[in-house]
Amino acid sequence: MLRTPSMRMALAAGVALVISACQDQPNPISPDPRDVAVSTQRSAQGGGLPSVDELDRQIPGFGGFFIDRNGEPTIYLARGASRAPAERALGAYMAARGQSAAALHVREGRYGWQQLQRWQDAATDGAFGVNGTVYVDNDETTNRVHIGVANIGTTGQVRAAIKRLGVPDDAVIVDQVEPIVQVATLQNVIDRPVRAGVQINFPGFLCSVGFNATSGGTKSFITASHCTSRQGGVENTPYFQPLQSVNGTVIAREVADPVYTNCGGGRICRFSDASRAAYVNGANQALGRIARTSGANNHSLEIVGSFTITADDCTTTLGGCLAVGTTINKVGRTTGWTAGTLTNKCVNTGVAGSRIVQLCQNFVSAGVGGGDSGSDVFQVVSGTNVKLAGLLWGGSSAGNLFVYSPFANVVRELGALTTH
Repeated sequence: MLRTPSMRMALAAGVALVISACQDQPNPISPDPRDVAVSTQRSAQGGGLPSVDELDRQIPGFGGFFIDRNGEPTIYLARGASRAPAERALGAYMAARGQSAAALHVREGRYGWQQLQRWQDAATDGAFGVNGTVYVDNDETTNRVHIGVANIGTTGQVRAAIKRLGVPDDAVIVDQVEPIVQVATLQNVIDRPVRAGVQINFPGFLCSVGFNATSGGTKSFITASHCTSRQGGVENTPYFQPLQSVNGTVIAREVADPVYTNCGGGRICRFSDASRAAYVNGANQALGRIARTSGANNHSLEIVGSFTITADDCTTTLGGCLAVGTTINKVGRTTGWTAGTLTNKCVNTGVAGSRIVQLCQNFVSAGVGGGDSGSDVFQVVSGTNVKLAGLLWGGSSAGNLFVYSPFANVVRELGALTTH
């Protein structure tokens, strides 16, 4: 998992720790620095990106929208479809980016968005019946349903399974990808009040504070559901910061963590890997603050200041309202501040070694490591002001891709949250 076993527990058990992107030894001395149906609603806000449902309603022949590698807003339209409705629907969004609607790049799409969404839902049921399926995505960048498998040898089984459910073979891409594992290290600083991104310790493991939030007047922080004594369900997990051995005062206890529900085929599902812990002393909450290191992707764990959350991503749309191709950031206790591109959106994602499928999750091509679970995920708006995008919970074993639950998914399951 992308949570990290604590040193004391590992020594007591007399076991060797396996070091991977999701399991990393903490250093307690040095201050080094789960419903089943997936909704596709994604809402527009002002000059923000319209929801895919809105785009589909307004644009005949719509097949997907994303930002390409050159930073160009790109849309799939069916052959013969006019670009004029697309320019009208995306005009405010383009203007907010400092671009004219004429800069919209059009690619010919073979399939309509809603058809692909129906096939994604069907393919999810079929593909996850084959051991080793990693994810099923309605891929904006290819105008296809994209299925990732851990073993390319299972491709035939996957294709046969989804064909039986009516998904045409040429509408699907199947390729080999790394399994997604849960990532349960800014590490040993005693941070008061507590900012997002710093290390927390719960019995046996290390994770990161995702973001501070107030719920129903209760000052809290959000972290990953698997950063609790048991994933899904409330066991009143106690939290220490940075380590119980450094400061034995309990700073918070778990108070909200929805149970995972049966979603067929022996799987259990939720829309977010998120839980809420209430501070014992509300003065310890640094609402709207994320610990900031010296720079993105430079491997520094030294805190030099703070980011300030000034806005949240939309709350009414599963998957969020940030476009594929957007630059996304996170700060976590193991790999610090990393940034990369939002590559896949609203992906049904299997958790390696478990029955869990996290529904409608987002992928980012950025660094991640063990202990980063629970990290804040955000978009830089200007300077040190940021928009909260969600909560990191997993990533690839190579440590070059992280997975997060969008903010809307977290709110769906934990209720309304005040973050700044």
